[in-house]
Order: sequence, then C-alpha cells, then structure tokens
Amino acid sequence: MKTKHKWAVALMTGVMALGVTACGSKDASSGGSSKGDSNYPQKPIVMVAPSGAGGGWDKTARSVTKVLGETKLVEQTMTVENKPGGGGTVFMADYASNDKKNDYRLFVSSPPILINNLKKEGNTPYGYKNTTPLAQLTKDYGAIAVKADSPYKTLTDLVNALKADPSKLTVAGGSAPGSMDHLVAVLPAYKAGVDPKKVKYVSYDGGGEAVAALLGGNADAIGTDGSSLVEYMKAGKVKILGVEAPERLGGDLKDIPTMKEQGLDAQFLIWRGVFGPQDMSDAAKKYWGDKLKALSETPEWKKELQTNGWEAEYKNGDDFKAYLDKQEGEVKDMLTALGMAK
Repeated sequence: MKTKHKWAVALMTGVMALGVTACGSKDASSGGSSKGDSNYPQKPIVMVAPSGAGGGWDKTARSVTKVLGETKLVEQTMTVENKPGGGGTVFMADYASNDKKNDYRLFVSSPPILINNLKKEGNTPYGYKNTTPLAQLTKDYGAIAVKADSPYKTLTDLVNALKADPSKLTVAGGSAPGSMDHLVAVLPAYKAGVDPKKVKYVSYDGGGEAVAALLGGNADAIGTDGSSLVEYMKAGKVKILGVEAPERLGGDLKDIPTMKEQGLDAQFLIWRGVFGPQDMSDAAKKYWGDKLKALSETPEWKKELQTNGWEAEYKNGDDFKAYLDKQEGEVKDMLTALGMAK
C-alpha cells in the first residue's frame, strides 16, 4: 500500500516536454568552442521531433519553429525533422553520441526522456543529463480515448471491462512499454484497483500512429496527451472519456470531464520543453535562452497554445534543469512500483 501511495504521489506532483541540414557534419566541430561564435547562428537550424508525425513532440516542434519564424525572432531557416524509434531512445542514442557540440541541432521532449533512462525494458543509457535543457514551454495532461463508435461510452464502462478481464482489452500508446503513454494508459486501471502489469499495452512510434491503430480497430482505447487527440475528436473520430487533470481544461477540451469527476483521483501532468546538445556553446545557450523566453511572451505563441489545447508553463534553462532533477527521483519511485525500474 505504501508503494502504491508513493507511485500516486509521483504522478500527481507532475510527472508529466537543431542539426545542420545538408551543410554540415555532426562531429565535434559543428558547435565550435565552449564560448562559441558570437555571430551564432550562421547556418540553418533543425528542430527534431523524436517521433513520427502527428504526436505531441511533432506538434510542439512545428509550433515552436513556426512562431519563431513568423515573429522573426529567428531569421535563419528552421526545419523540423522526425526521428521515430523506441519512443525517443533511437534518437537519443544518436544525438548523445554524435551531436555533443552541435549547436545547430535542437530537439523537443517530455517525460519519456526521464522514463526511458530509468526503466528496465527497452531503456537507454542516455537521458536529460546528456543534453542542455533550454526551456520548458508547455504543460498538458494525459487522457483516455476510444473510437467514436466504441461500446465503451464512459470511463466507467472501460474501467469495468478492465476489472472484469484486463487481458481482453488492448490499450495503445505512442511510446514504449514503461514510458509515458503506458503510464497514462494504465493509471485509471491502477486507481480502480486493477494490477497495471496485467493491462495489455501496445506501443507505437508517436501518438499519430497510436490513434491510427485505434481507428483501424487494432486497439480498444488509447492513452496519450489530451492535446494530440483534439483534432480527431473534432473530426468525430474519437471520444475522449476523461482527462487526467486536477480540473477541467479550457478550449476544445472544456467539455471533457476529469477522471476525478468520474470517481478516480488520477492525474498525470505532461511537460514539454526544448533541449540542446550536452556541450552546447555559451553563445548558443544564451541565444536560445533569450529567444525561447521571448517566444513564450508573444501573442502568436499564446494563440498556438490555444489552438493545440496546451497550457503555458515557461521555465528558463536553470529552473527547468532543477525541475528535471526533482522529477527523476519521482519517476524512479513510480517505475519501481510497477516493477519496471532497471
């Protein structure tokens, strides 16, 4: 019981966030000295989404680059590159090994950068300590959805089916087993007294692919970030049964009940932020610190937040790093409770 309490506390307290394109190698020379070039940036910049198209990372990367360009905060060309595989682990292995000083290759991430480094199965030796956290920009919340014509009309219907026989249902997510979407997906079952290890979870490379599996009849439900489900809900393709937030959200999700309203005190906060390479130059760190803070204050960014159903939550690089240090301990406790810690 004590272990369960620790896991619940960890969830409720906030466990849940550019290489040169053809014109430069990914070796140590890409970033220059520790001080860096005072005229940075002088080349096109790539913002990586470590997933397929359509999920939260992809949308965040595209929104950030779009607003930075539209507002002229960044005048160099910026492009988004998708690097799916292993819920972000494939990209992290490449990035931490080959881009340690590459100031022109940034990426977006969220709690999986912590979880993938700490879990037992499918883990990676690389995590946020192999990067330079630059800024947290948003917060989102986990949600559970089903196909629009699903027999499960309410969260209670779905949870009761899981209670009866968790092996008969398949829950999809856009990250690897033991990672963020998995934890989002099993949280309601756990809160209802179902052993989370018995829930059948199938992972896909990004929220977009997981939704496709749901719509194709290969899953009964999906657990992922609420904002990435909005477009499918508005198109009448999915029904969101509940959000893992402390209170109802605004925007397009304003009519979706929280899980607490439905008798389950289940909350899962998802942050998203921007990261640079581990040995990023001082010039690049200052540049992106200034630009991302300015981005967070623009009307264009606030409009993007509203469009995507995200909530603003800005932290500068130092504060973001301190937050990640704290969350690392909470994630480890949570994975231990699931028997998934390495």
